[in-house]
Amino acid sequence: MIFPLDNKTPSLVYNYYVMELSGYARSSSRLDATFAALADPTRRAILARLAKGDASVSELAEPFAMSQPAISKHLKVLERAGLISRGREAQRRPRRLEARPLREATQWLENYRQFWEAQFGRLDALLREMQAGKLETKSKQRARQVTKEINNET
Repeated sequence: MIFPLDNKTPSLVYNYYVMELSGYARSSSRLDATFAALADPTRRAILARLAKGDASVSELAEPFAMSQPAISKHLKVLERAGLISRGREAQRRPRRLEARPLREATQWLENYRQFWEAQFGRLDALLREMQAGKLETKSKQRARQVTKEINNET
């Protein structure tokens, strides 16, 4: 909604109360951080390595043609996103994979997978009907409608 705060300049006011109560703001920022961290192929490779077990910074840097400070920057992004944590074993500080943010991202993506499976299921049923030659005028209209819906959603 737009409310004039000084009776001259309109400004946009968000309902922060609703966003905070529903947890949308917190879960959204966690998801944003997770997907931002996963957007880089180097960070994805680091996570793949950590999925095999804990590793030190030098072990993580080994397969990459980049400096240790550059690897450390990638590790900081992954730590801020909660995707990895830093342990302590004597003087060694191995990094380990933290699964929770990945699980949350997977759950978020799962909703869309279910949606698209349902859409493709409807399209498969329609194609079976068409192949069987059982389409009547109403069914042909429904076929056009389903196809249009699917095309609009992509």
